Amino acid sequence: MSQRGYFTADEVRAAEAELFTRVPDGVPMRRAAYGLATVVADELRARTGGIAGRSVTLLVGSGDNGGDALWAGATLRRRGVAVTAVLLHPARAHAKGLAALRKVGGRVLDGSGDPAAVRLGSPDLVIDGIVGISGRGALRPNAAELVAALQVPIIAADLPSGVDPDTGAVTGPAVRASVTVAFGAYKPVHALAAPYCGRIELVPIGLRLPEPTLAALEPAAIGAAWPVPDATDDKYTQGVTGVCAGSASYPGAAVLCTGAAVAATSGMVRYAGPCAADVLAKFPEVIATDQVSEVGRVQAWVFGPGAGTDAAARERLIEILATDLPVVVDADGLTLLAAEPELVRGRSAPTVLTPHAGEFARLAGAEVGTDRVAAVRALADSWQATVLLKGRATLVAAPGAPVLVNEAGASWAATAGAGDVLSGIIGALLAADHAPAFAAAAAARAHSLAANLAASDGHPEAAPISATPLLDHIRPAIRTLRALADGQ
Repeated sequence: MSQRGYFTADEVRAAEAELFTRVPDGVPMRRAAYGLATVVADELRARTGGIAGRSVTLLVGSGDNGGDALWAGATLRRRGVAVTAVLLHPARAHAKGLAALRKVGGRVLDGSGDPAAVRLGSPDLVIDGIVGISGRGALRPNAAELVAALQVPIIAADLPSGVDPDTGAVTGPAVRASVTVAFGAYKPVHALAAPYCGRIELVPIGLRLPEPTLAALEPAAIGAAWPVPDATDDKYTQGVTGVCAGSASYPGAAVLCTGAAVAATSGMVRYAGPCAADVLAKFPEVIATDQVSEVGRVQAWVFGPGAGTDAAARERLIEILATDLPVVVDADGLTLLAAEPELVRGRSAPTVLTPHAGEFARLAGAEVGTDRVAAVRALADSWQATVLLKGRATLVAAPGAPVLVNEAGASWAATAGAGDVLSGIIGALLAADHAPAFAAAAAARAHSLAANLAASDGHPEAAPISATPLLDHIRPAIRTLRALADGQ
């Protein structure tokens, strides 16, 4: 299935070392710099109406990203842009890139001293070439002060400085870019710290990359695989989803979760639990009963949203996990599992766990930490289950498989009840016979897209939403994904 891979610093360095055996010295940097200059020129045109006569400032560190920025600056200078390079480590600046900039009349400033003494002027754009994939930790004080003083858009060379390339962790001052120009490959930072990266543009430089261990399913591929009825289908052949959710205290969770399963596919949804009347009042097409044992045949189960953690809820969870069917466990179900992990760890049938950070800590016995990818992979391997870790960058790990990531593009889904909707979508895709990792990742994509559509609702400015409009936009989100597939 089509996907976008994200490659660690070590993987990229290995690919670069192989590239250097195939091309002359300096060619990869010149390719990267040319791509960076092209993006900057396009941004100048879009933001200011032109290129010649505009001004760009380079923040130049001691690594190759500083060299990329200097070479890009030389290209821009030849196009009539006034270019100023601020060297944070003058003695270690890339010699050939600096010579090229000086040759075409670029201005060079010493940025190693007091930042207040550096006259940045009023550039139209700034290029961040402070650190690259070898950099770790927050910006150093002088760089941080220079960045903090900027009031113009920043274009990051490869990644925003101060953000960890592999984990996306931000531990102090960091660049928040409007655009990031990725050289040769996408890195984990581009998905895990998207708010710091802005729009991401990839510049190919000829790398031969391995199979990714972190990847995102392409939206068109999700749309192409989304279950829709064909000429031979009926309500049973498309998958029957069982939902056990809600309680006297949280009837809305049952309605949201069941409604999401109804919206996600065209098969059948059966509800078992104490909120049958509430579910039927909203979705009369659902087959509802009070008892799990009376629900009838289903192909997958969803348990947990608003279900409670009392003895009755525990018995319902045990009954569902005792089946040989795929099961999604969310919310209160995760609280029950944290107390009795053996209920899941011995299952042979697929299980999908959908924790947020707090629930994850209870399951794992430790906080997620700064390396979310490693944490979710470890929990999936330990529990032998598929784990979906919620967040703006939602991660899906299945034992022994690449981690899938869905960068939502915004945080509109950070609202009460949104998780109930997500679990219902996952359950419906499992019932339609999709693999657990795909079901979780595809559901996360449709869910985040529905939240974004609900927030804008056809208007130029978005507004906060609740779970109900998110639920109402699941079908429009699926249509959008299917339209992308049709457009390929």
